[in-house]
Amino acid sequence: MRRRRLAPLLAVSVTATLAPALATSTATAAPAATSSTASSSAAAKGALDRYVKQKPRWKRCEADAPAEFECATIKVPLDYRVPGGKRIDLAISRIRSTAPGKRHGVLFSNPGGPGGQGLYMPLGLRERLPESAQRKYDLIGFDPRGVGRSSPVSCDLEPEEENWLRPYKEETFDKDVAWAREVVNKCEDKAGDTLAHITTRNTARDMDLLRAVLGEKKISYLGYSYGTYLGAVYTQLFPGRADRFVLDSAVDPARAWRGMIQWWAEGAEPAFDRWTGWAAERSEKYGLGDTPKEVDRTFWSLVAQADEKPIEVEGQPTTGDDIRSGMRRAVFSPQEATEAIVELKKAAAHEPASAKKLAAFTGAEGAGTAGSAAAAAEVPSDNMTASFWAVVCGDNSAAWSRDPESYRQDAIEDKGRYPLYGDFASSIKPCAFWDKSVEPATKVNNKVRSLVVQNEWDSQTPLPSGQALHADLKGSRMVTVLGGEGHGVYPNGNACTDGTVTDYLISGKLPAKDVTCEATADSNAEARKNQKRDALPGSPLPERAPDRF
Repeated sequence: MRRRRLAPLLAVSVTATLAPALATSTATAAPAATSSTASSSAAAKGALDRYVKQKPRWKRCEADAPAEFECATIKVPLDYRVPGGKRIDLAISRIRSTAPGKRHGVLFSNPGGPGGQGLYMPLGLRERLPESAQRKYDLIGFDPRGVGRSSPVSCDLEPEEENWLRPYKEETFDKDVAWAREVVNKCEDKAGDTLAHITTRNTARDMDLLRAVLGEKKISYLGYSYGTYLGAVYTQLFPGRADRFVLDSAVDPARAWRGMIQWWAEGAEPAFDRWTGWAAERSEKYGLGDTPKEVDRTFWSLVAQADEKPIEVEGQPTTGDDIRSGMRRAVFSPQEATEAIVELKKAAAHEPASAKKLAAFTGAEGAGTAGSAAAAAEVPSDNMTASFWAVVCGDNSAAWSRDPESYRQDAIEDKGRYPLYGDFASSIKPCAFWDKSVEPATKVNNKVRSLVVQNEWDSQTPLPSGQALHADLKGSRMVTVLGGEGHGVYPNGNACTDGTVTDYLISGKLPAKDVTCEATADSNAEARKNQKRDALPGSPLPERAPDRF
């Protein structure tokens, strides 16, 4: 009964909130009121009414899935500026609160990406969240627009065309420019009318529309990696709708998205220095050098050797670029990096080596799968890459130079500054040729109360990135895990971090001040295990591919 009484009020409130957000100036100053803008706002409100009044037809997601895991599909506007135009699907899921009488509301979630499927998130959260949190919330998952079962986009890319982190070489740069241009051409040919609207701002609008369809005044949220940016954009567009927001392994909004990719190179250098010291302190065991400088020399001599002639591991050639690329992520766990270099030394000396420990360098690690085989059959093979570029290029086209030569210069300079990965991060990308963004980038600067959670040693969203989001969200508190390794923190078995986040989700009360936790051997071991494990359906941790957020 309560939900039925609220429905008309919610229908009005969501359209009142969404309609102003249709304007491209939402994140900046609102335009002066005119008769034309007033009439267009009224028209938008009327067009959105039919979306708000949808009643999801919930059903068991799959025959072999738990009965309580339910799925449905709703419609959302492709372009919120023209809500009466083309509609697309939004695939949604839920697991209801285990104690309806103690239920607080809904907990939305996002696993990262951009392009990560979130439909199965409630399954993973049910396995890992404490029971106290499961009593408080209906767990809500969804595939973001253009992703998975939500009207998936495709560019018809071949596997090699999806390989986008390419080291700079003078002799191959023109080919890389041609590759970037061809990716854009194929995307425009296949999905040009759709891709411009696959953006973070529109996904945030979808979330708010879903909120209203579900009959909720506010949403709580648990977002990882890219999901932190999505959550932050939601708080900027709909500050009055945000309840308890946990942003884990955070994106710096000011650096979305070229700057975030470049963080991978910048963040790797202090991690590399930390690794050389760690390995030197254990030289008797590992034999990589008695001082950090000697360990450094050991590493770069292996890179030089592989540049001359690839080092083979069980018939798999490993180039110097492979070593640099793999080491970028490996150094965030000094033990893993050290064990890998020990094996690489053996292989370089033509001695038997462990291919398993060298997986980061040989590309043998699984990038993971998302969803079940049945779901995968419905999704184009390049969907994650196509939706990734739509967001990374379309969120903020101003961040990307239109001059290919500027990427050449940046790659050369950044390889000098950040020798491990600078050229990979700064060289040419398809965004150089992408259409101009439909809307300006979202400036995040609000006082919504939220909790930012960050490991000190995170390979995908380094600590300064999390600190930057914390600074932008004036009402936030931050949990920093000193010595914490891995991408994705909560939950990981660390009583300090898990307790702080769970307390906030249960009570809604933020810590009185920022919290500093110490990583434990067990929590870091869990992080290392998660980095290696394929991304299973319902994983509450980010997509584990090293080329995603």
